[in-house]
Amino acid sequence: MVDRSVGRPRIAVVGTGLIGGSILLRLRETYPDVTGWDPDPATRALGRDQGVRFPDELADAVRDRDVVFLAGPLSSLPETLLTVARQTGDHCVITDVGSTKGAVARFAVEHGLAGRFVPGHPMAGTERSGLTAAMPELFDGAAWVLCPAPEGIGPFRLLTGLLVTVFSARVVPMAPTVHDSVVALSSHVPHLLAGSLAAAAADVEVRDAVLGLAAGSFRDGTRVVGTPAERIADMLFQNRDQVLRQLDQVRAVLDGLVDAMRRDDQDALVERYRQAQELRHALFARTLDECRSEFPAGGDHATELAYLLELGSAGGYLTGCETGADVVTYLGRRPPA
Repeated sequence: MVDRSVGRPRIAVVGTGLIGGSILLRLRETYPDVTGWDPDPATRALGRDQGVRFPDELADAVRDRDVVFLAGPLSSLPETLLTVARQTGDHCVITDVGSTKGAVARFAVEHGLAGRFVPGHPMAGTERSGLTAAMPELFDGAAWVLCPAPEGIGPFRLLTGLLVTVFSARVVPMAPTVHDSVVALSSHVPHLLAGSLAAAAADVEVRDAVLGLAAGSFRDGTRVVGTPAERIADMLFQNRDQVLRQLDQVRAVLDGLVDAMRRDDQDALVERYRQAQELRHALFARTLDECRSEFPAGGDHATELAYLLELGSAGGYLTGCETGADVVTYLGRRPPA
């Protein structure tokens, strides 16, 4: 694989809704040569109006690119990956932004693309959709998962540097299966809970009174319901096994709260909520130590890969990646041992 990481890589974004569009707009600030493509002609026209090159044909958008971001629907991702891989050179690094990683990672391995495809998932977004909702600052400080593989460690290094320097993101290295388990509880189950709360309110006789009194807790608890329904369903079904497994955990806790109320056990209820509040507090007040690790730039990368995967699963992240002729240096932060 030719390394074109030095200088300004030529980048394309395929699929320019909220996430892809935000990637495109941020890249445009640093890389004037960025191109976009979307299957929707109106979106392509809108992109051109914003001064971005949007060819009508996908092949023209990705030809001679060094990096391609795939940001279309999860259901179309495998076929898009194959198409883009065929239309780009072997040097081209491809990544995606889908909210599940296990299936696409396996697909890449089965089709011999693990050497240049790095599964990715930026943990950022809003309930809005489309290029008109895109914001170049969307990823500032956001966690952005990348799934490194032994044969794709070079592309992982390249993308890590790009995401940190251009997007100001925190790169979280993770195995695809670990990612899917974690996001089931941190992202996908919340969509189920939000949908349940909103649907329950929609079905009661006092619906309009509920809307009249709805304050921050109801608005925050149902915010993600604004996400397009088809996208929510696609996400949940793509990660169905993990979502159902983690949902069992949530239901067990909820059943415990209900049982405490039925038993008039206020102490049990208070104790469980204190545990929940500690977790909520930790979300905003985690203490992390700086870390630095060096590995040979060549070799089989087994030790490097093990370090990266352990860092992500431990709740840490990368803040930099510097690749020299002989040594690669990772900078990051992780919870205290």
